[in-house]
Amino acid sequence: MQLGILGLPKSGKTTLFNTLTASHQATDKFAASAQTHIGTATVRDARLEQLRDLFKPKRYVPATVQYVDIPGLKRGEGAESVDLAKLKTVDALVHVVRAFEDDEILHEEGSVDPARDVYSFDLELILADHDLVERRLERLEKATKRGLNPEEVRERALLADVILPALEAEKPLREIELDADDERRLRGFQLLSAKPMLLVINAGEDRAAADVASFGIEVRPAVRAIVVSAPIEQEISRLPPAEQKDFLTDLGLTEPSLDRVTRASYDLLGLISFFTVGEDEVRAWTIHRGTPARAAAGAIHSDIERGFIRAEVVRGEDLLRLKTLHACKEAALLRLEGKEYVMQDGDVAHFRFNV
Repeated sequence: MQLGILGLPKSGKTTLFNTLTASHQATDKFAASAQTHIGTATVRDARLEQLRDLFKPKRYVPATVQYVDIPGLKRGEGAESVDLAKLKTVDALVHVVRAFEDDEILHEEGSVDPARDVYSFDLELILADHDLVERRLERLEKATKRGLNPEEVRERALLADVILPALEAEKPLREIELDADDERRLRGFQLLSAKPMLLVINAGEDRAAADVASFGIEVRPAVRAIVVSAPIEQEISRLPPAEQKDFLTDLGLTEPSLDRVTRASYDLLGLISFFTVGEDEVRAWTIHRGTPARAAAGAIHSDIERGFIRAEVVRGEDLLRLKTLHACKEAALLRLEGKEYVMQDGDVAHFRFNV
């Protein structure tokens, strides 16, 4: 999973990126970075950590999320100020929204207004998409002289009759319902407003535990929102684990921003984790919610999916409670499931296969 971190200049994007990925990219109050940074965050999962402690494997592999920190989006410049090449592969966007006051950092609009910035940022994405769609329609119009093939005819109808009107109505494309074929066509354009959005409200330390609604932000379809205080949480993330909990408690928080952002990202994209365990390795695997067992096996290796016979599945909490797979089997909690079984979040699975 890869997410692109975007936002207006001086919103705290790189500070959040450093917190999530344990990076040390330079941040400056008075100058915005023009560099794109890529880093990886470990998805901390208490269930997986308990399985690690139970099995004491030679290798421990938690899930990871890759974050791409994109330079600040300049108002009015749309796609011209976005590193589109770096955003082609991201699964979702993380919009860091400034909600903190700082007399030394002037907001380009003259005041801090998170709801206004969410709207205007979406509008920038919409304008960038509008330019791209118009250019594509112009090329298709020129191609009519030679004759359009059936796929081009369907593409033109989608862009002209559905996508362009939505953009002109200032509606983000993530809110448009399309059938599977049109979704596939639209993905090929990598339109920014079509990507799911996680809003990260970067608040002052005194509002680190505030509710999203208190900032006047409407959470629309295909959007999730959380509140962080990136500077103080970056400092906390660098403390020994034993000290982090006390500082988070003082802020009114029960977990660090890393955990809150990754969990919200999983929820936004409809992702879950299943686990494989043993003396050699305890590992988390990321799949989409609703994935059947055979396809989940393919997350491990295509040969396992191709030669799938059955899956041995037990709930993670049952294994942690009874301590061994043998005890789970004796309690009739270790089940044999076929290829159509829908994997559940927290399942521990072993796949039998033959190739």
